[in-house]
Amino acid sequence: MDNRLYFVLGDLFSIIVIGGFIGLLSVAIVGTDWNMWVAMIVMMVVGMALALPAAFLFGYWFGAMEIMVPAMQAGMWSGMVVGMWHPMSALSLSQGALLGAVVGLVVLNIIWALNVALRGTRHFAGGAL
Repeated sequence: MDNRLYFVLGDLFSIIVIGGFIGLLSVAIVGTDWNMWVAMIVMMVVGMALALPAAFLFGYWFGAMEIMVPAMQAGMWSGMVVGMWHPMSALSLSQGALLGAVVGLVVLNIIWALNVALRGTRHFAGGAL
């Protein structure tokens, strides 16, 4: 993953937008009378299906390799978490969007941490990155 500021901010922006949108959509689609397991599965599929075109859109500006995996994971997990949360405890649209954005940021942090753990710290002539 690229660690230049433009791409880092692009990752953050795109994941917040995708997670927030999927969270908002989850509250709009799932009713409080749904079974939480059915809601989780339905919103997982919807989240991944809608994250794919958004990943292509944001990938144009911020790099496809940097956006694709976090966007798909954020869409899937935001849909699952908000989709399960809403039947258990009713959420407003803004709460769903905020929860989806937070889940997206958590997923992005996990992906960055796993990337560092797998690749290790790289050293260049100018210092460690």
